[in-house]
This record gives sequence, C-alpha cells and structure tokens, in this order.
Amino acid sequence: MLDKNFFKENIKTLFYALIIAIFIRSIFLQPFYIPSSSMEPNLLVGDRLFVTKYSYGYSKHSFPFSPPIFTGRVMFSKPKRGDVVVFKTPADNRTDYIKRLIGLPGDQVQFINSNLYINNSEVLKSRVSESDKIFCGNRNIDVFTFEEILPNGKKHKTVYLKDYTFKNSDKFIVPKDHYFYLGDNRDCSKDSRYLSSVGYVHKDNLVGKAQFIFFSSDKSIGSIFSFWKWNKSIRFDRFFQKIK
Repeated sequence: MLDKNFFKENIKTLFYALIIAIFIRSIFLQPFYIPSSSMEPNLLVGDRLFVTKYSYGYSKHSFPFSPPIFTGRVMFSKPKRGDVVVFKTPADNRTDYIKRLIGLPGDQVQFINSNLYINNSEVLKSRVSESDKIFCGNRNIDVFTFEEILPNGKKHKTVYLKDYTFKNSDKFIVPKDHYFYLGDNRDCSKDSRYLSSVGYVHKDNLVGKAQFIFFSSDKSIGSIFSFWKWNKSIRFDRFFQKIK
C-alpha cells in the first residue's frame, strides 16, 4: 500500500515545478510557434522560437493571461528599429503577433511606388533574388527578395510580390509611446498598415524580443510523430538559428 505522503509529496513537487515554469516563462524566456507566413523568408511556418521577456521590461502582458496586477511598464528598455518583436494586438489585447519594428514614436512611415519611406527618406533595399517562391497562406507565390537597410543600419531580408500589390499608402504618423510594425512578407502580412485590426502598438503591449529558433518542422510533409519522415519534415539547418 502506498503511503499518503507519497501522493502529498508528488503533488507538492508538481506544484513547485509549475510555479518555476511560470516564473521562467514570465521573467526570462517564453517559447512561441510561428503559425503564418507573414514573416517569410526569415521565419517559416513551423518554426519554434524563444522570446526574451526581459528585453523591454515588463507589463501585465508578460504574464500568462495578462492579469491586471499592475499598470504601465516597469524596467522599460526601448526596443530598437529592426527588432523582431512579439506583441499583443491592440484589437483584443490577447492575440500574439510577431512582426518587425519599423517605426518609432514620432516617425512618419509611408509606401510610395512600393518603396518604404521613413521620415520622408527612402529605405534602401537591393534585390538579391528574382526567382524565389514563398508561401502566402496556402498559396506558393513568386516574389522578389531584397536586402533592406533601415536608418540605424539594421539589415534584413524582405519579399514583395512581383506585381508589387501594395504600392502606395497614406502617411502613418506613429503616436507617442507607440510603435509601427511590418511583416517581412510585405504583400502577405496583416500589420500596422491595417489600423482597424493591428495599427499602432502601445509599449505596454510588447511581450518580448524574438532571439533564436530552437526547433523547426514542415507540417505539410508530416507531423512530428511521423518519425519515418523526419529527414524531410524537420529543418535541422534552422536549429539554434539567431533571428536577425
């Protein structure tokens, strides 16, 4: 017969393990899964990555279920232009999005003839490929791939449909304490250009900075349980890849 202390000690151990897991997730690192193609070619559907929670300080959104334990943001450290950031969408303060930070408070952001302008200066980009294919939802589309250089010198790859679907926009003026985000898959991303669903993101909605990929698999080839397909479905070359 099992001693009652056996169950008591195991329950206590599970409780402590849960508290430690919540503490690590809230203060240090949180894993995230990429479900959409809006950040291709830099983040692929099926990538699993770690986000550092301490990078920008803490708000209620740093904790599971965003409990109203305090208001504002403590130990705030300003994000940098070009950071890949996880944030809660302003529309519901619940859904996690991951995008690239393009516009800082007070910036003017605009697309003119498919070119990105920040504060009336064109963001330099050079074409690195004319024959890439990426996903947009379930579609496989032909794109131009560019290397883009932001005003602070941060470089990253972006892709545009060959017919440059998103050509011109209004001028977006980023409010105080807010940020403007774009997906790297420029013609296939719901981001700050869409004011009714995402729009400008308040600093309190920041969750953390995406740092590196720890696992990646292609579900279209097979699930993680289909071990006989691992040589094709698991993207071993993406393991521990730093996010730029």
